[in-house]
Amino acid sequence: MIELNEITKIYQAGDTEVRANDGVNLKIEKGEFVAIVGKSGSGKTTIMNIIGALDVPTDGQYILGGTDVSDMDDNELAEVRNKMIGFIFQQYNLLPRSTVLENVELPLLYAGVSSADRKVRAMKALEKVGIDDKAHNHPYQLSGGQQQRVSIARALAGNPSLILADEPTGALDSKTSREVLDLLVLLNEEGNTIVLITHDTGVACEAKRVVKMHDGKIVYDGPVEEYKETLVSEGWLK
Repeated sequence: MIELNEITKIYQAGDTEVRANDGVNLKIEKGEFVAIVGKSGSGKTTIMNIIGALDVPTDGQYILGGTDVSDMDDNELAEVRNKMIGFIFQQYNLLPRSTVLENVELPLLYAGVSSADRKVRAMKALEKVGIDDKAHNHPYQLSGGQQQRVSIARALAGNPSLILADEPTGALDSKTSREVLDLLVLLNEEGNTIVLITHDTGVACEAKRVVKMHDGKIVYDGPVEEYKETLVSEGWLK
């Protein structure tokens, strides 16, 4: 599904060269649930942008679903995002003047799906996340947790190869966060490939595999059980 080979991303900050990613190698298979965790400045956001076809590496190769996207231009990247990736954002990114149903339909509209099919597929996605009764409401009429469910439904509507969740619980209280994480676990159990980006070690432990980043490099990549053991040994968990 995902193959990153020696990915390097370099930014210029004045006269300083910043290596946000420095020789990252990573493979994620179809159906996996992987958390990429790290503190601010670790490189996780940069690698998320590359995985999500929002940016291209300075050097290295990125293959998504058998397609090399390393050197694509903006239009080609937009097509990859629309056809292959469903995004879940921390701040939901919903259009306030559109209904819930219209928000979920949006990526299908960009994909050229007919009006009738858009509505059917969007409603099925809303049913899956348990919020189809809010289809004709507007985002401001919903709680934060309900808005995040709309965001998840929007990600699912296009039947993407990959669901990329960027800090999906960052704006939610603990109870609602638990509900959203349970939903992501369920979606993975149904066969969806999920990559979760987070700074929160507790959220990362909801995945089946954890990739930890530090200073632009991967410093841990393994099962969540082993990751938890390292947290216990370092005093982060009891």
